Amino acid sequence: MNILRKLILFGWMAIACTAFGKDRNADKVERPNTKKVNFGIKAGFNSSMFMVSELKIKDVTIDEVQNNYKIGYFGALFMRINMKKHFIQPEVSYNVSKGEIVFDKLGSQHPAVEPDYASVQSVLHSIDFPVLYGYNVVKKGPYGMSIFAGPKLRYLWGKRNEITFTNFDQKGIHEKLYPLNVSAVIGVGVNISRIFFDFRYEQGIRNISKSIVYDNINSDGSTGVSHIIFRRRDSALSFSFGFIL
Repeated sequence: MNILRKLILFGWMAIACTAFGKDRNADKVERPNTKKVNFGIKAGFNSSMFMVSELKIKDVTIDEVQNNYKIGYFGALFMRINMKKHFIQPEVSYNVSKGEIVFDKLGSQHPAVEPDYASVQSVLHSIDFPVLYGYNVVKKGPYGMSIFAGPKLRYLWGKRNEITFTNFDQKGIHEKLYPLNVSAVIGVGVNISRIFFDFRYEQGIRNISKSIVYDNINSDGSTGVSHIIFRRRDSALSFSFGFIL
């Protein structure tokens, strides 16, 4: 995804140059928060984690997992429909989210034994469609501050996802994710003229893991398919920087 990173960098440079040129004539420019409809572009970074409600490998139940945060990135387009101090903001974004969980695959059944750690690393590509309701706490001149919340429909792009199982005893492990998921979004945004920043927290509503299977080699040498139970919801903190037209 080097191309997406380059597009994000180019977009930020274009935004900065455009904003500098417009701010020099700020008094002559129509304030974006006076329009009925605005369009915008933004890019930023996210930090994801997984809330694991159940993880069971064969007869071992894993009660504790450690989340290792990793930085992902995204780019988005949005439309803002203004209604005095209120607004509705539908968006479409392309996201690359990264996360890792680490756990003792022996579970809590063998406290006297040296831990044997395994991990699941995920790089998830998705196309997201949030629809946010917002309220402008501050809306005066070129300055604004808003709070917002709403649902987000998320399509996980299965062919692009990379899920790596490290130090598992099982072979041929493959996880299948539900392609459509729903999250709840809440956040705050600040704008100065046409430049804005927003911070948001997203929480998945349901389990995203549909199934995990692996090759099971029987005592007679034949093979079958066995399952790992792995129920997880994703959540993320994100920061973005953008430009309102």
